[in-house]
Amino acid sequence: MKEQILSEFGKRFSESPVLYASAGRINLIGEHTDYNGGFVFPGAIDKAIMAAIAPNDSDRVNVFSIDIDEEVSFGLREEDAPTQSWARYIFGVCREVQKRGGVVKGFNAVFAGNVPLGAGLSSSAALESCFAYALNDLYNENRIDKFELARIGQSTEHNYCGVNCGIMDQFASVMGQKGKLMRLDCRSMEFEYFPFAPEEYELVLIDSRVKHELADSPYNKRRQSCERVAARLGIETLRDADMEKLEAIRDEISAEDYSRAKFVIEEKERVLAVCEALNRDDYETVGKKMYETHQGLSKDYEVSCEELDFLNDVAKECGVTGSRIMGGGFGGCTINLVRKDLTERFTATATERFNARYGHKPQIYPVVISDGARKL
Repeated sequence: MKEQILSEFGKRFSESPVLYASAGRINLIGEHTDYNGGFVFPGAIDKAIMAAIAPNDSDRVNVFSIDIDEEVSFGLREEDAPTQSWARYIFGVCREVQKRGGVVKGFNAVFAGNVPLGAGLSSSAALESCFAYALNDLYNENRIDKFELARIGQSTEHNYCGVNCGIMDQFASVMGQKGKLMRLDCRSMEFEYFPFAPEEYELVLIDSRVKHELADSPYNKRRQSCERVAARLGIETLRDADMEKLEAIRDEISAEDYSRAKFVIEEKERVLAVCEALNRDDYETVGKKMYETHQGLSKDYEVSCEELDFLNDVAKECGVTGSRIMGGGFGGCTINLVRKDLTERFTATATERFNARYGHKPQIYPVVISDGARKL
């Protein structure tokens, strides 16, 4: 990928570029907890967006996407926003750096990536983080701290791409470290690194390649359930709730609101249990908690789907240590913690049985926990 990017840059531009990269991400555990003030547990992975960038002594940005095979040119004022959706991520990063008092001047860039699209690995956050890191290095002497680079990516999504996302994806993409996962407190924004370099296990994503479009807005409805229960308990978010408090008001709330809150409260405890397990290299407990999360997402939060439940069942039957749906739900991937001596048989079985049942093969992605945004 590096050679391809540099070759393409040489064909299009005359400057000598600098190479930058930023990673996609997985989340080991902690789903739908971010907007409830809870914890998430992501890590950067060895799938990245890579860009060759060079200042061009103008006030214009010229960017070529190898994967989309398209070049876009835009200025750096608000009215210069490009119409192409992929280019708006880069334009938004430029504008958000400027809004914070940072310097951005014209540049030429060529980029490509191997973060699978639509698999819930946050290719958009990787793109934002790559360019935010580059602009900080090229024009701002790295004065913008890394957490603010993550916020720049998040603000880009909110203000230029129409996605009201949390901070987790950009945080993981910017802050990731090889062989370490991160526990992020979504209320205080404090975070801590935890070692994740198992000798006998590996992480494997199985992408169902399905996405169910739903007529209503399932995310908003679940968020509203959580907010109603928190309000009834007299607290700001479910972060401060426990099962005892929830049971005390069970008769005063709907069965649906009870189920949603039950999942969030239990998931908060599972993240903390996984952190403790990793500190003692207890991957069996990590796997057990992953299965519990899947069960909760499927039955209490109801954001799974038939295909993902099927993949989870196959994992269990094959003796996989841990498996769960990863991401918002209704399609996408399962993330699986698999003993290395079992991986080949498991992935072959899952592929064969899924294809027989649903008429297409899932995609298999082995992942390694890697560094986040960086200069190459």
